Amino acid sequence: MWLAAAAPSLARRLLFLGPPPPPLLLLLFSRSFRRRRRLHSLGLAAMPEKRPFERLPADVSPINYSLCLKPDLLDFTFEGKLEAAAQIHATGFNYQNEDEKVTLSFPSTLQTGTGTLKIDFVGELNDKMKGFYRSKYTTPSGEVRYAAVTQFEATDARRAFPCWDEPAIKATFDISLVVPKDRVALSNMNVIDRKPYPDDENLVEVKFARTPVMSTYLVAFVVGEYDFVETRSKDGVCVRVYTPVGKAEQGKFALEVAAKTLPFYKDYFNVPYPLPKIDLIAIADFAAGAMENWGLVTYRETALLIDPKNSCSSSRQWVALVVGHELAHQWFGNLVTMEWWTHLWLNEGFASWIEYLCVDHCFPEYDIWTQFVSADYTRAQELDALDNSHPIEVSVGHPSEVDEIFDAISYSKGASVIRMLHDYIGDKDFKKGMNMYLTKFQQKNAATEDLWESLENASGKPIAAVMNTWTKQMGFPLIYVEAEQVEDDRLLRLSQKKFCAGGSYVGEDCPQWMVPITISTSEDPNQAKLKILMDKPEMNVVLKNVKPDQWVKLNLGTVGFYRTQYSSAMLESLLPGIRDLSLPPVDRLGLQNDLFSLARAGIISTVEVLKVMEAFVNEPNYTVWSDLSCNLGILSTLLSHTDFYEEIQEFVKDVFSPIGERLGWDPKPGEGHLDALLRGLVLGKLGKAGHKATLEEARRRFKDHVEGKQILSADLRSPVYLTVLKHGDGTTLDIMLKLHKQADMQEEKNRIERVLGATLLPDLIQKVLTFALSEEVRPQDTVSVIGGVAGGSKHGRKAAWKFIKDNWEELYNRYQGGFLISRLIKLSVEGFAVDKMAGEVKAFFESHPAPSAERTIQQCCENILLNAAWLKRDAESIHQYLLQRKASPPTV
Repeated sequence: MWLAAAAPSLARRLLFLGPPPPPLLLLLFSRSFRRRRRLHSLGLAAMPEKRPFERLPADVSPINYSLCLKPDLLDFTFEGKLEAAAQIHATGFNYQNEDEKVTLSFPSTLQTGTGTLKIDFVGELNDKMKGFYRSKYTTPSGEVRYAAVTQFEATDARRAFPCWDEPAIKATFDISLVVPKDRVALSNMNVIDRKPYPDDENLVEVKFARTPVMSTYLVAFVVGEYDFVETRSKDGVCVRVYTPVGKAEQGKFALEVAAKTLPFYKDYFNVPYPLPKIDLIAIADFAAGAMENWGLVTYRETALLIDPKNSCSSSRQWVALVVGHELAHQWFGNLVTMEWWTHLWLNEGFASWIEYLCVDHCFPEYDIWTQFVSADYTRAQELDALDNSHPIEVSVGHPSEVDEIFDAISYSKGASVIRMLHDYIGDKDFKKGMNMYLTKFQQKNAATEDLWESLENASGKPIAAVMNTWTKQMGFPLIYVEAEQVEDDRLLRLSQKKFCAGGSYVGEDCPQWMVPITISTSEDPNQAKLKILMDKPEMNVVLKNVKPDQWVKLNLGTVGFYRTQYSSAMLESLLPGIRDLSLPPVDRLGLQNDLFSLARAGIISTVEVLKVMEAFVNEPNYTVWSDLSCNLGILSTLLSHTDFYEEIQEFVKDVFSPIGERLGWDPKPGEGHLDALLRGLVLGKLGKAGHKATLEEARRRFKDHVEGKQILSADLRSPVYLTVLKHGDGTTLDIMLKLHKQADMQEEKNRIERVLGATLLPDLIQKVLTFALSEEVRPQDTVSVIGGVAGGSKHGRKAAWKFIKDNWEELYNRYQGGFLISRLIKLSVEGFAVDKMAGEVKAFFESHPAPSAERTIQQCCENILLNAAWLKRDAESIHQYLLQRKASPPTV
């Protein structure tokens, strides 16, 4: 998933298993339904976490759903019809609203065997981006219209039709849609019949082929106006990309990626893609990045559409990754599905890992595995070091708890431990195990243990024993290492303990991990000299034939999911490898990131890390700079609470100026994808910090762009927009809002929305916040506008928090407890660094509950307290160091 004429019918064949069931039937029925003849209005109640919850009984299960829906795109309703077969009439519908269940009562006991259940229902095409909902778009002529689209994961298929809405209750689907004849109608399968609708000459009934056995959350249908481009994969699968009308050209890049990706996965898994077609479609209003509905994958426009002239390099990369992710799910998730939401990580962690494998295959020039470390691995470690993290496998009961686990633990930590596992097993045995798993469980459901068993059988290694330490307990280890030269050998003493963002672990029994550890030396920095499995708290390791002047490094390639703390002598010997680039890029990145995290946790001094950062003066690698930039951004946000914020900006300018001068503003012959990403990153960092030459050039180029003299290349727009806004006035903001209004492409609108928060003047900040909730901003993008304000400045952070409190009812109603509400809260409050703010945030959400964001709120409060402690601990020494640098600038 990186949501009113004649009634159509809904019929469902059932299989009654075991002894005769009682004279009632339990279904999942959304609060967005009203049963006809007894319309039932259901409100949204706030649900406390960990409410008692029971899954549906197993004595009745569906074999096939015959489903016909007729959406009304003007009145925003849809209808269905249900009548009992065999003349058995339900004598009552008992709604259990908070559990989203309905019980059907019958006058006598139902007999074992098959039967047909039919129900009348009416639903709303809601505006909450979940279930069967309406998505607003503008036609090329400027008319506002609506499409009817779906987003069912995790528990919203019940908003579209009454069903056994649990992933393990699979069935086939025969879907029909009654739609206006000038609209495109799509579903999971190919169209098998399209005929006039007898009651209305303006409508047609479109029938789709029967699906394979599948889970309800993967069902999808779309009704709207779209163009498409198509091709066939080399395996003969019809691939189409659907775009807004007039933008078919923008679907070509995703089409090319999809056509390469399907055969890649078929070969990797050695299992063919099981459907005759796959459609990828851009949806205007869409909460997630994308959703892997089987055969009909839905995307945000920015995750699918690429304009050859106006899309930046990072957008191309993003589209390639998201396409790779969702198409991986067609096997891993759709063909084999997790048995329950506890195993969600299996779906998302695996797809979040293999998307990189796929993109590396399609675009080796992206150096995508180095980017994985910065984008996923370090992000997961940051969250997982908190006391309020959670294990990868988390017990899920009530539907209100499901949204909460769509987070960096399920996705990014999941991907990171699978990357570590793949490295531990080796590619050959990993592929063999994956094939065994997919073949054994195809069209069925599986749990985490089932995957471990297949990989264990393929590799002969103790996979379950190793991996249970990573998925069933939260957190990860800090490996402390010191070395001693013993004649021609190097003796290493290793010890592990849980890494905590707050410093030391204070529990009774410290958790332990089985840690695959690789060790390299300066003799061959790209090759492991030794591989071991650390399965105890302490270990001694002897490296044979290591000269005294050679460095030794743990965690080659930053693959193991742990942090490393070296003795001061070992660290000292590694630092020249940063300056002379003899350490590989991903190891330079990992070393710096570990040190930064150790400083954040109070284990070492932040000043030590600042000194190491200065050693990156010769760094050429985009991803290393990206991670460095991110960490300096965290430090800048922290120091915005002090009166020496300008000094850290001077440090940023000193670190980034040399690479900025080497790169310049314009691409040079022979440059590629990563050079474009690096240029945008560096110029944005210098511009934001107020680097004089960068600011002047950004203003000049912005003026030419606005006046139409010289249009900015897509890769330079974000850094230029950010720079002129941060150091601009009300006129600059007005120009930017005008550019936003004129933009025809969602990527450009989003690019502008993300930087609006850089503005510093209080009245302009308020204007941006008001704009965030206006009709000009799509509902899913409001979050990034408010988050941008919170991250833009100290005043912006306070203003954004006040704005959220003042507009909470509207915001909560808009997102209804989905993951966007968690993201909004996280972006808005985690930059605070005063103890009392943690109390204020906690108190607000105690009186304004957001059940699906409860863990996020706890994490944010913990981060605020950690920031405050960090500031108290290190602010003065950082200030003194920055003043000392000013007095005697370092020689480079």
